[in-house]
Amino acid sequence: MSKTFFKTQLLALIILSFLIVSCNRTDDEVPNFPEGSTESVNVWVQDSMRRYYYWADQMPPKPNYHLPVKDFFKSLLLPQDRFSFIINTSDASTYPRSVRNMYGFDYAVLQLENGEIVTVIKLVLKNSPALNAGLERGMIIKKIDGQNITASNAEQLTSSIAEKTMIELTVGNWQNGSVVNEKNITVYYGYTFEQPLTSKIFDKNGKKTGYLYIYDFPDGMSQALNQKFAEFKSAGVQDLVLDLRYNYGGSVSSAAALCALIPAGISANSQFITYKGNKNGGEVKRSFSQQIAYASNAINFNALQANSLGLQKVYVLTSKSTASASEIVINNLKPYMEVIQVGEVTLGKDMAGFVIEDKRKPKKITWQIHPVIYKVFNANGEGNYNNGIFPQISVNEFISLPLLPLGDPDEILLSSVMNKIYSKSVHTEAQSKSVKILFQSDRPFTVLSKLNFK
Repeated sequence: MSKTFFKTQLLALIILSFLIVSCNRTDDEVPNFPEGSTESVNVWVQDSMRRYYYWADQMPPKPNYHLPVKDFFKSLLLPQDRFSFIINTSDASTYPRSVRNMYGFDYAVLQLENGEIVTVIKLVLKNSPALNAGLERGMIIKKIDGQNITASNAEQLTSSIAEKTMIELTVGNWQNGSVVNEKNITVYYGYTFEQPLTSKIFDKNGKKTGYLYIYDFPDGMSQALNQKFAEFKSAGVQDLVLDLRYNYGGSVSSAAALCALIPAGISANSQFITYKGNKNGGEVKRSFSQQIAYASNAINFNALQANSLGLQKVYVLTSKSTASASEIVINNLKPYMEVIQVGEVTLGKDMAGFVIEDKRKPKKITWQIHPVIYKVFNANGEGNYNNGIFPQISVNEFISLPLLPLGDPDEILLSSVMNKIYSKSVHTEAQSKSVKILFQSDRPFTVLSKLNFK
């Protein structure tokens, strides 16, 4: 497929997404509703979904146009669709809410071997309200707004947090099997700034290992990635550990830029990804060079290759919060190198999409649709990991408390990899412990891999 044809095809898709279209129906199938009415918005939603939705051919033929828009949209979705969502840009209450995106932290409720229930903070974002309030990874939460956390009320408490603008936490530190230094902390709802890449280089017996923690894949991160890999290459890094355990995903083009910096033997024309859509979307294949170039201000493939480590294998740390574009990294590197996954099974978001909205000026419809549009596959045609990608080395990061900082060589997931790299074995003593994860505050179900268009 020529690049000119490829861009023409994408341009046609974009133009269609900007229009208020009547797709796959005749005018007598749907009543004429007054412009601006809820019913007219629902018709636009239906038409857009019939054009782009991956499961368009399984949508109900006669939906109820009188439903509220959000309810109408849900009525169009397949029951197994966990990821499509809709928001009203003029109504903040319709936006997805979670502990992480409102306050900048996440936690897990655990049942220890002795039956004790503890709630541990597993993630605190940089430049976040949580960090500013004094929260740290590894702290234990005893109470949320004065209530003790139990297995039965954890989900309800998490849901209630999303409806507030401040929360009161009683926290402490885990020490020798108990919580010490308890204190009360107030966390206010607020904005969390972009998360930086975190890297380290470990040197043992003359062998250097690079560690890179990537929180997400925002648009235009190729420059930051290129700089980190320049540092790795200059230091003579021979092994690489990617920490994607909390990475919900983001831009596919940024994920492709990362992948271009790791394996040996790839070229600009090596296939990176295949998108498979409905009968309207068809099948689209992109090389490394093509996918990277669709991001704004991207460094081109050849420039990235100058800092490629040229490795034969890579280690990836994962959890149930590893999703979307981060899963694409794992799956789409496999045709070109050995990928050794350590941690837990990933979320299973083997799909991608783009935003559908009204581009008329002035805008007449303020709703934005974020539907599943494509399933994604690697260069070998491998995909369909909706049940998650399973690790070769299963490790529960909560088997050893307190949780250590990310990037600490003694942290349980990283230490498992370091043992594998330097001693060729994985220590199994800690893995024999029984720690049950009862609930996690992560809700990564509203982030789709983002396609980039020019």
